[in-house]
Amino acid sequence: MDKNKIELRVLQVFPKRMVQPEIITLVLGEVNGFRQFALAIGAAEAQAIVMELKSIYPPRPQIHQLFAGYLEASEAKMLRALIYKVEDGIFYAYIYIKVGDTIMRMDSRTSDAVAMALRMKAPIFIYEEILNELPGEVDKDSGRIAPIGDALDPETDDFFTDDSIELLEKALEKAIRNEDYERASNLRDEINRRKQQQQ
Repeated sequence: MDKNKIELRVLQVFPKRMVQPEIITLVLGEVNGFRQFALAIGAAEAQAIVMELKSIYPPRPQIHQLFAGYLEASEAKMLRALIYKVEDGIFYAYIYIKVGDTIMRMDSRTSDAVAMALRMKAPIFIYEEILNELPGEVDKDSGRIAPIGDALDPETDDFFTDDSIELLEKALEKAIRNEDYERASNLRDEINRRKQQQQ
């Protein structure tokens, strides 16, 4: 008998700059409910997830984008990501790929599975029995909260004060070239905010 699966979505990212800059907390929550949980991921993996959520595409593909491009060129489809186990605080995931009539299951780090699912528009699932056992509260005092879609901290970044939209757009291009995707994300949010104010 199949276990019940709950679909998830990305809710938040917590950069822990004052504690461990290389560790980011990713918060996932159920699509049709209120349960949510957090897991620690690396900064590079968090960057990949935020890039997909904000549709930022670098001049050179990251590894998840390279793999997704290969799958698309091969006419393969990612069916889903599934978190199937949590052990000693470590989350384990599979990605399911369909090639022709064959479905393949591949082991994956959860952060990579999430980035791939976002890139390939595939759903993310977790077994309900696992979700029921996870702590449901997120420690909001552990770092700055950055809801997806919002700038991390626009008031403290110098390029948000006096620069024109044209200068911001040039800074955005430079940030993408330098693969500074957090800055690129903040810049793009500010450009969009100012353009909306002009309408």
